[in-house]
Amino acid sequence: MLRRLYDWVISLADHPRALWVLAVVSFVESSVFPIPPDVLMIPMIIARPSRAWLIAGVALVSSVLGGMLGYAIGAFAYEQLGQPILEALGKGEAMDAFSDKFNDLGFWAVLTAGVTPFPYKVITIMSGWTGMPLFTFIATSILARGLRFFLVAWLLWKFGAPIRDFIERRLGLMTILFVILLFGGFYVLKFL
Repeated sequence: MLRRLYDWVISLADHPRALWVLAVVSFVESSVFPIPPDVLMIPMIIARPSRAWLIAGVALVSSVLGGMLGYAIGAFAYEQLGQPILEALGKGEAMDAFSDKFNDLGFWAVLTAGVTPFPYKVITIMSGWTGMPLFTFIATSILARGLRFFLVAWLLWKFGAPIRDFIERRLGLMTILFVILLFGGFYVLKFL
């Protein structure tokens, strides 16, 4: 079923209103939808490299707005909506233990989930549920999602179709390496 959903999302890249479709996919992915917007962004940018920055910008704005919906779900409807969503993602049991540490790691948790393949929707709901300051959540979401979407856009704009296979296969690995380097850089700056 997930493969059919993935193929359907890719087919939308050719739609005349693909930017609107990307906005919707980016929005709902941040709170409930299982397919990341990158799947739609990649073929859109390859087809029209001159629109790479616009496409990344639409994904960023829509994703952050969708993240705010996820935050609201966590803050105001956790038991009715948030908990079932997280349980469907297999994250329900770890929620209590995770919530104790979450706000201590809040900035880093949102940054990491926003950049890596970790389901961003888990962090958006958790941010609202644990009462993370809304400003911190929004600012970190803009930074994280901006890094992710504009990095993908830049790679596709610079290298074109040959980088598509690399991104689709290794995006998770590359973003995890990026986060490790980012954490390492902050660690070095803090202790040097």
